[in-house]
Amino acid sequence: MKIVYEQPKAAGLAPWIRRILTGWLLAAMLEYMILEPAWRDLSALGGLAMMSAGRMVLVGAIAVVLLTVLERFVPVHILRWIPAVAGLFLSRLALDASHTWPLFFACLLVEVLLVVYATCGWMGRTTGSPVRCREDRRFVWATIGVAAAFFLFVSIWTVARIYCFVAPTYDFGIFSQMFHSMKTTGLPITTVERDGALSHFAVHVSPIYYLMLPFYMIVPLPATLQVLQAAVLASAVIPLWKLGKHHNMSPAVRFGLCLLLLLYPAYAGGTGYDLHENIFLTPLLLWLFYGIDRRNGWIAGLAAVLTLMVKEDAAVYVAVVALYLLLRTGLSKDRKWGLIAGSLMLAGALLWFWAVTGYLAGSGDGVMTYRYDNFMYDGSDSLITVVKAVLLCPLKAVFECVDAQKLKFIGLTMGALAFVPLMTRRYERLVLLIPYLLVNLMSDYQYQYDIFFQYTYGSTACLFYLVLVNLADWRGKGIQLAALGLSLGLCLSSFNDQIVPKAISYPKYCNTYAEHYHNIREVLDQVPEGVSVATTTYYTVHLSDRDVLYDIRYASVEHILSCEYVVLNVTEDSSYKKFAVDGKQGFDNLVTILKSQGYSKCAEYPGKVEIYRKSAESY
Repeated sequence: MKIVYEQPKAAGLAPWIRRILTGWLLAAMLEYMILEPAWRDLSALGGLAMMSAGRMVLVGAIAVVLLTVLERFVPVHILRWIPAVAGLFLSRLALDASHTWPLFFACLLVEVLLVVYATCGWMGRTTGSPVRCREDRRFVWATIGVAAAFFLFVSIWTVARIYCFVAPTYDFGIFSQMFHSMKTTGLPITTVERDGALSHFAVHVSPIYYLMLPFYMIVPLPATLQVLQAAVLASAVIPLWKLGKHHNMSPAVRFGLCLLLLLYPAYAGGTGYDLHENIFLTPLLLWLFYGIDRRNGWIAGLAAVLTLMVKEDAAVYVAVVALYLLLRTGLSKDRKWGLIAGSLMLAGALLWFWAVTGYLAGSGDGVMTYRYDNFMYDGSDSLITVVKAVLLCPLKAVFECVDAQKLKFIGLTMGALAFVPLMTRRYERLVLLIPYLLVNLMSDYQYQYDIFFQYTYGSTACLFYLVLVNLADWRGKGIQLAALGLSLGLCLSSFNDQIVPKAISYPKYCNTYAEHYHNIREVLDQVPEGVSVATTTYYTVHLSDRDVLYDIRYASVEHILSCEYVVLNVTEDSSYKKFAVDGKQGFDNLVTILKSQGYSKCAEYPGKVEIYRKSAESY
């Protein structure tokens, strides 16, 4: 007698998602398993080069067909154990070849997620209609108060960096000159970035900067850019508060979430090296999440378009959010709005990414794919190779994510949130971890996993959305407040330990050495407006209000000698290394060259600053 099991009907696309993911995992396991043991080393790229993408696709497709047939005869709750078994086998092979304790614990975490899925299943969820919540004005004002305090904290920190001359050419000097150019010509032209007149958009496509331009035109100072940066970051509490309200969270919990964001070490910490376009990612992505949760096409569409304007790689964030929306929609019964919105967002993100990367590769400065050399197994410089590498060997990605150098970063980011972003049975949400893994952990570019650089802002938005929706699933104000309290304690401790000492050091320098910095500014101000200048790294910001500006460390000798003025920081030895020949110090040799080319000293702060002017006869 033939036995056919009547399976409970899963919502939407859930069965196909489960089959495809299981088929891919089985195919990846087979590819890794058939490698010779010597090729399984995850620290090398040789094994990836030995794998076959075509074979993996074929095996994965066959597995999907077989799983579809098997589901007629085998209960789904049994088939859900296949990924857990495959993951365990893969982990065993990987640990035999590349055993490290971080990899062991990462494999254990992945296996726990797979086992939870096997025992509990995949719960999809459609965000419900907006719920009316009674506002408590005390928490509204408290949120405004902490946002204002954050704004002042970041403003004082970053502006002080300018006035004690520690904001360097790369990258703040670039942006200071770029905004001067935008103010005078409307175009983002710099000479200091690539040693010659060039649009900054040939390096990074960031038209979002034009939103700052009207404010800069009112107060055209480098410090204005730092203050605007603080304002953009502080504004993220608005969409975060509104998201909390939409998910029926109490005002106390919403306030806690906003405070958590402002104390999150990587949030203020990301401003540690001055202005960058990435600051727009957190508020814009939170508005994007708010738009899709509210099913408001205008908000979601505007937020998605503005996010794409941030930078060429911002398309990754929009594409991931679109993929999350499509998966969430596929697991629900109400699909029309989500399918349309998700498909449009995904198509728009992919088209924009293709267009801007094509422009950068053909007419610009190229795409910075070297940051993923640890995945470039085929000798190419294409990001498609990174995707292929992850699909072929997912444990290679796991291995790179838990490199020993990245453990501190994981502790200060995911650990500071008490790992709440992972605490869900709604597995479609885990797609939102892709930016955190791809941008911050998979790369071997050291600045991408450093909380004091700007690469955390996109992943921060995704992590905080995960915190919010996961907490919203935990019914009961008490458990939400307990989880928030733990995270707040961790973030506050890290903030005090990592952020505060660094942030307050610059205002202290400005106060302690006020006369010294005042003397430097007085000398630098003797350089007339509008003249061409070559100077050292930490003076480019102060002298950025001119069309022609070069950094001596990176500029050609020809460009240095073409300038009317050369401004030297006497003590900045690193800027003169290329001039250090014949046993002489670089500074002395450069001065000798300047004098031989008709330059004469016209101003100085003895032992600190010297300014040389080219005589009219030398032109």
